Amino acid sequence: MNDYLNSLNPRQKEAVLHVNGPLLVFAGAGAGKTKTITARIAHLIANGVEPRSILAITFTNKAAKEMRDRLKLGFEAEKPFVSTFHSLGVFILKENSREIGLTRHFSIFDKSDSQKAVRDILQDFGLDTKQHEPGKFLSIISREKGNLKNVGDFLDSIRGENSTSHHELVGRVWSAYEKRLNEEKALDFDDLLLKTYKLLKNHPEIRERYQKLWQYIHIDEYQDTNQVQYMIAKLLAEKNRNICVVGDIDQNIYSWRGADIKNILNFEKDYPDAKVVLLEENYRSTQNILAVANLIIKKNTNRVEKNLFTKNVEGDKISLYCGFNETEEAHYIANKSKELIEQGIRPSDIAVLYRANFQSRVIEDAFLTKSVPYQVLGTKFFERKEVKDIISFIRAGLNPESLTDIKRIINVPARGIGKVTILKIFSEQRDTLPAGMKVKINQFFALLKKIGDSALDQKPSAVVKFVIQESGIEKELKDGNDEDKERLENMRELATLAVKYDHLPIGEGIEKLLEEAALASDQDSLEKNENAVKLMTVHASKGLEFNYVFITGLEEGLFPHERMNAVKNKEDNEEERRLFYVAVTRARQKIFLTYANSRTIFGSTQMTVPSQFISDIDEQFLESDQTFEHREKIIYLEL
Repeated sequence: MNDYLNSLNPRQKEAVLHVNGPLLVFAGAGAGKTKTITARIAHLIANGVEPRSILAITFTNKAAKEMRDRLKLGFEAEKPFVSTFHSLGVFILKENSREIGLTRHFSIFDKSDSQKAVRDILQDFGLDTKQHEPGKFLSIISREKGNLKNVGDFLDSIRGENSTSHHELVGRVWSAYEKRLNEEKALDFDDLLLKTYKLLKNHPEIRERYQKLWQYIHIDEYQDTNQVQYMIAKLLAEKNRNICVVGDIDQNIYSWRGADIKNILNFEKDYPDAKVVLLEENYRSTQNILAVANLIIKKNTNRVEKNLFTKNVEGDKISLYCGFNETEEAHYIANKSKELIEQGIRPSDIAVLYRANFQSRVIEDAFLTKSVPYQVLGTKFFERKEVKDIISFIRAGLNPESLTDIKRIINVPARGIGKVTILKIFSEQRDTLPAGMKVKINQFFALLKKIGDSALDQKPSAVVKFVIQESGIEKELKDGNDEDKERLENMRELATLAVKYDHLPIGEGIEKLLEEAALASDQDSLEKNENAVKLMTVHASKGLEFNYVFITGLEEGLFPHERMNAVKNKEDNEEERRLFYVAVTRARQKIFLTYANSRTIFGSTQMTVPSQFISDIDEQFLESDQTFEHREKIIYLEL
């Protein structure tokens, strides 16, 4: 019965056996935090706690799935609720949709939906979207919502002496964006959290219902919580105070999107009777890798002191390579990856990490040249046009107010319906349309009605197949060229993916499929786990681990990164160091550090200075690897 306890070390067991009251677990990289959380949940259940009264919140779908798998959760009616913060928000808001003026079938704007909405708004204002980037407005809106502010709060805050024309423009854009969301009965990512918080805060009877339901709360990666996530957790735990948070200050790397390190640092102030457990034994990396990680992070002062150790082997030294430029650096990485693969290493056990997305292009070119299989993390299945089209048909069928979805699919396949017609449809001028166009429009909305009925009457996989056939897409693509056939295959793959929700009650399964499509993250593109070298940013690598890791572009200004026109401060410097620590601790067996003497960025070639992180590593842990020399160097010199 207590088998789950036998494999735990003393510190892990201490955390697992603490049943009632607040618990703070500082878990170093690779210290078995997921194992500890799942063992704690198993212990609660073994000691009579009802599974349904346990809540576990993670930050990625991948982490939630891993936790469910470890708990061996099947389709039992009574089981712990394991989800991300956003999925938790969807669950609570759907159960209480009337309180927020929506139906259960409200649409969720994914990032591309939000980007398009803001781009349209800026164009309506007569502004150039190259000069006024939609992403920058969305970043401000997201940050403010994460700090518990809605558009009304923001408009109040900018009235006064400190208001600027930029603040006023943000306020106008945000107001128009909220109007668009309301009209379409839609929420964006940040609303899923902000409206959940407002619901719990302003409706005591709803808050008490969930406090009674979830009596034991677990939150993973607590150092990454922002203000709204912190408040949701605090409200849910307010009554029973059985809250267990797990985190690592040294892996706090998301302050730019609102993560507040104070949440974990102040946990003992929020809960003075909290038990604190420190997990320092690492099960992932070699002794040399951990020695380097400890050296790197000790320079930070805003942290809780800990020292990772392991019983693993000493391992290889850290290889260091300097390329003539970024192209030579990339060819070294591709060549070394090919060597490892030829030695029998699985390509998927190798990762290439970079600080900025633009670095991937030259690395991809080198991998193509060397015929090394690779997969760029972030190429999402749900972002493919044809897949989004099918999803939009279903969303519009369930929510006929969703203008964004209708505009996307009203001409899929082509129906000859133009922008002016669409405007008339949504401004209640359908009667003014020509008779022939009225027929087309009526047929389209009749199709949406059939799809909506199908979604509430059939299993999710059958609904997807129904859309592919009834929409006319299959007929248009099946006799097309190779690209058309590939698009059709991707749509059919969506039907295959939907099968995993077929066991759920009719209606609920399709909701889960739409939720997965909207909330898919970069790491979800690893679901298929292609046997290929993984390329990704360091931020995207958090929570993952690989046998062999290349950390690239280690130059001052790139890694550590310097933002243009930004004033450097201690907090930024410490976060960059934490980011390098995260990169180092992704590796199990071997690390390759690379940099270039010159790099071309935005068309300008600059001489570079090696990153301070390299000089922070004691020479006893480093070995120079200059055995590779790219033969095209002479060409670069001549250019």
